[in-house]
Amino acid sequence: MPLVLAPRRSVCSALQLAQLTSWFTPLPRLANLFACIALITGLPQWTSHVQAAPPNIIIVMPDDVGYGDFACNGNPIIKTPAVDAFSKQSVRFTDFQVSPTCAPTRAALLTGRHEFKNGVTHSIWERERLALDSVTLADALKSAGYTTGIFGKWHLGDEAEYQPNRRGFDEVYIHGAGGIGQTYPGSCGDAPDNTNNKPAILHNGKFIKTDGYCTDLFFNQAEKWIAAQKPSQPFFAVITPNAAHTPHVIPEGAKLNYTGKIPANAEKFYWMIENIDDNFGQLLAFLEKQGLAENTLVIFMTDNGGTAGVPIFNAGMRGSKGTECQGGVRVPSFWRWPAGFAGNKETAALATHIDIFPTLAEIAGVKSSDKVKSQVEGRSLMPLLKNPNADWPNRTLVTHRGRWEHGEIADAKHKNFSIRDQQYALVNNKQLYDLKADPGQKVDVIGQHPEVVARLRKDYDKWWNEIQPLLVNENAEGPMVNPYKELYWKQFGGRPSEEQLKAEDARLKAYKKQLGKQKKKSRAKPK
Repeated sequence: MPLVLAPRRSVCSALQLAQLTSWFTPLPRLANLFACIALITGLPQWTSHVQAAPPNIIIVMPDDVGYGDFACNGNPIIKTPAVDAFSKQSVRFTDFQVSPTCAPTRAALLTGRHEFKNGVTHSIWERERLALDSVTLADALKSAGYTTGIFGKWHLGDEAEYQPNRRGFDEVYIHGAGGIGQTYPGSCGDAPDNTNNKPAILHNGKFIKTDGYCTDLFFNQAEKWIAAQKPSQPFFAVITPNAAHTPHVIPEGAKLNYTGKIPANAEKFYWMIENIDDNFGQLLAFLEKQGLAENTLVIFMTDNGGTAGVPIFNAGMRGSKGTECQGGVRVPSFWRWPAGFAGNKETAALATHIDIFPTLAEIAGVKSSDKVKSQVEGRSLMPLLKNPNADWPNRTLVTHRGRWEHGEIADAKHKNFSIRDQQYALVNNKQLYDLKADPGQKVDVIGQHPEVVARLRKDYDKWWNEIQPLLVNENAEGPMVNPYKELYWKQFGGRPSEEQLKAEDARLKAYKKQLGKQKKKSRAKPK
């Protein structure tokens, strides 16, 4: 890396020499030698600053796992030793917000802007497709010299033009739809009869039939890919297991550790989380063994609020996945980069998934185009990563569940939404909660703060008007047969049975009926 010289006025002290030595430890020996010679020979006019190599970046984001599903966040039952240990090595965001459901969070994370501005207002019905004019984080990092890979769940469009290999990812090892084996009318569906055990995985455009458990496969493939990368080129890996999303299918004979202690439906869910923890621990050990841990930024988070574990422990929060309350959108967010910032620190600043794009772009040295600058609305988190108590101006964030029926968008404006700042949350235009005094959202204080309500309502109206032209998927029509199934049958032979075709036709007719209502309502609107 280039060596930059800057003038100095005095000879370095022994303490400064020790500091310089520690700074140069991971850098080339030539830089070490130069620094030492300069100090020993008394060259007082110069000191050296070596530009660090861009870090490798890994995002690990399990599915449908909530803030309260980890021991380090207070869960009294589950065992998550790898995540717990990692959290102590990391900068921990205690108020990190995402979207209420799967595809929306992925759309926001990869673009740095609210999911609705990418056309993503649902997780099915073509409304999970990431708008084709959106620039992805993978696109941006590739422009800065990174090689990129995704392992697990994509869920931003199963049709060819929406697939990750056309959205900036070099290596693609994924399943279809929102969960392995799931199918919905139109384009969103996985390979036929797929399951968590020995799943068919789409690997760089072709299906492979595997022999293993889904989560193990995704982490193992990520490690193989990382090991094959050139040391001179930084990598960006997104590991997004479908676990612990439904269906809660685990390996035959897997040991359930909490029988009689938790509801039966949560036993498999907890097993899936602990399996994620095992794999995460193995990934961290792999990075150490490969000599990559020091200059690799690892982010661990989840994609929405809790699900099957909420009745057991939800960290005192109200709500769960699919809700506009804190339990639906507040998630763990742990960031570790030993070469970049100190760990074992905590910040209560209001941060969110749309901040990931600008943060990583800054770290990677991305030269953002005007299009990217106008797209990204998040903030870089680097000030907080360097100093968790850094000045962090108040901000306003909008959460909306989406998922309205076709033709019902106008009625959805004040349903299933929340707009909040660092202290207050206005929910469904009817309740106001002081999140600092009442994080569990139990006491409605809307009558006590009319000025706050007026401000948040004004901001929300502005936001609602901004998103309307960008809802590009609302009238989209999907294909008769899911693209993944069509590709699978083309590769391995076979075709849908008459029963499957009839069922698909019935689903598609019902879908088009709803779509017709949307179009009819649109035509009836006064100009």
